[in-house]
Amino acid sequence: MIKKLNKCILMLALFMPAMLHGQQKATFTQYVDPFIGTAPMNDPKILGYKLPEGWRSWAGLTFPGSSLPNAMVQLSPVTAYGSGAGYQYEDSVILGFTHTNKGHWNLCNIPILPVAGNTQKIGSKFSHQKEKASPGFYQVYLDDYNVGVSLTSTLRAGFHRYAYKDSKNRRILFDLGKANSRVNTWRIEQVGNQALQGFQGGENVYFYVELNTKIEKLTKQDEGKRTGSAMVFLADGTSPVELKIGLSFVSEQNAKLNLQKEIGNKSFETVKKEANDTWERLLSSIKVKGGTAKQTRMFYSCLYRSFLWPALRSDVNNEYRDAKRNVITDADFRYYTEPSLWDTYRNKDVLLGLVTPDVTLDVIKSMKDVGDKTGFIPTFFHGDHGTSSIAGAYLRGIDNFDIKGTYQLLLRNANVEGGARPYIGEYIKKGFISDPDIPNPEVETKAKAGVSKTLEYSYDDYSLAQIAKKLGDTANYRILMARSKNYKNMFDTSARFMRGRLENGDWIKNFDPQQPYYEYMYREANAWQVSFFAPHDMEGLIELYGGPANFEKKLDSLFTVPWNPKHIARNVETMVGQYCHGNQPDHEAPFAYTFIGKPEKTQKILDYIMNNLYGIGDKGLELSGMDDAGEMSSWYVFSALGLYTFSATDPYYLVTAPLFDEIEWKQPNGKTVLIKKPSSGRKITAIKVNGKNLTGYKVSHDLFKEGGRITIETSR
Repeated sequence: MIKKLNKCILMLALFMPAMLHGQQKATFTQYVDPFIGTAPMNDPKILGYKLPEGWRSWAGLTFPGSSLPNAMVQLSPVTAYGSGAGYQYEDSVILGFTHTNKGHWNLCNIPILPVAGNTQKIGSKFSHQKEKASPGFYQVYLDDYNVGVSLTSTLRAGFHRYAYKDSKNRRILFDLGKANSRVNTWRIEQVGNQALQGFQGGENVYFYVELNTKIEKLTKQDEGKRTGSAMVFLADGTSPVELKIGLSFVSEQNAKLNLQKEIGNKSFETVKKEANDTWERLLSSIKVKGGTAKQTRMFYSCLYRSFLWPALRSDVNNEYRDAKRNVITDADFRYYTEPSLWDTYRNKDVLLGLVTPDVTLDVIKSMKDVGDKTGFIPTFFHGDHGTSSIAGAYLRGIDNFDIKGTYQLLLRNANVEGGARPYIGEYIKKGFISDPDIPNPEVETKAKAGVSKTLEYSYDDYSLAQIAKKLGDTANYRILMARSKNYKNMFDTSARFMRGRLENGDWIKNFDPQQPYYEYMYREANAWQVSFFAPHDMEGLIELYGGPANFEKKLDSLFTVPWNPKHIARNVETMVGQYCHGNQPDHEAPFAYTFIGKPEKTQKILDYIMNNLYGIGDKGLELSGMDDAGEMSSWYVFSALGLYTFSATDPYYLVTAPLFDEIEWKQPNGKTVLIKKPSSGRKITAIKVNGKNLTGYKVSHDLFKEGGRITIETSR
């Protein structure tokens, strides 16, 4: 008995330090699975149709590699160039490791691949059993070359470590003719016994490389051409090869400076730990308790995925290339790419501002810089939603920028042809944007996407009006608010849909509300999916349908009318009736029931989506749609927290039942928002804010400014 007791004491003594260390150390990065979204969605019951031969669904399109929040560098494996993010989970060959990524069929710059032996084959087989990833780290074994690869990164630099089994014939391929974006030229040169530098045109990325091993020879084939590549021959050796690479969009000199300042003489393990710690600080700002293991994993994976874009483009010395390709040397802010606005204005841009307002501030300054050089605030893909993102940030208190100058540029967006808003002249003159009446239109039929543009410009007008109001510009406020009602001009009262109009104002005759289009009447949607979009004027929209009862019936139909499997559009997929969660245009629709006093219906749909359309498939790695630079992920984050940005411009949040029993959300200003759901039911019976009953379901952004408590009472 005494011997057993002594043995137990000894075991406790051995393991107690580790146990205490574990309690003190990181607990949030362990919940992140960077592979979520890399697997294909194939189930026709979820997609809504059977995938045609040779198609891969546009679901997920995420990458598993190393990146810091909103960094310049995203260091990730590529298995297929021309695919959404370069990496496809079902593939078995890695072609290289690239240093930029977004998940939109672009970037994937500077492909580097360690090779060994006498093979001329580019690419190596790998298995998921010898692959792992976590925030700021990726590791894999290349079977054909017998090389173990480990990757980590900083904001502007990547760190590769290659463990070659063979001490001889060690080489590194720079496959510079390839990227997901079109490469128009490239160059590379040796600049020391252990250093290289170069440039890849298209995205126009400069790089500087330092190795811990002597370079024996550099050979180039078809330099500057898409068919070309370079091979670096290394000295023989048994120690792991370390390759450090700095990136810049300004010059090789700045790429070298970025590398020296951010990595310098740091070890791989130090850089890896610093990357993990950076993510730990961000993720730990929102602490959740009480969810299932899957919900916790999905929440932190989505939170992680929400902070990879927009991407940093200025160097450690603050230099950057502006929209005119000039080098700016006197910036007092960090220059970022524009957000993926058509998608992310709905939720992600707000989340970015709530967690990292300093990044949002510099993103706005970057967008204004583009506007100063081009005459217009940039947009992305469709609509003019920089207006909403900037207005939403401004009204939430992120205001340390030139708001008057930004406002003037946004007014140009809203009124001047040839800039941010195509067909703005027709929109202003008629109150709508028309489309032609095309016989037998198909998914690929292209025109003006006039319905989607009219609805979205109406919301953008409302967003700009809120800035006008705060600045005291009453004349433009009235004009813009009047224009914000233009969405009503697309509503056909007889069909009870938002419907395309001809130039003379007549309704388009060839009209099938279930037919999706990429760019005819609707942008990547059908009539069902856009007909509930007026987030700034739900009262007016409900009245168009004839009041709450009629609106409810129509909204019920959105989620119950079966999808026709013959209607196939690659990115209009994952259906709940006619509702499409796999694409963004109707992501606010589930919340619309709240505006007619039926939040329980909203909750039922939200729970179905969160429980069934995220983290699905055998390994839980499938998403129900393209992540779109984090919009799909941010939708989950807000919905899981029980607060949604229904109208992202407006500084309020729609309250729903969170997935978790308790949420502690620490704000950058030091204040804390505590959200509690004491019971396990999903039907909200009462909402209390700081102990007082809330009338309705909207909670003000003031809660985030001042801190406070939301208690959500529920029943079954």
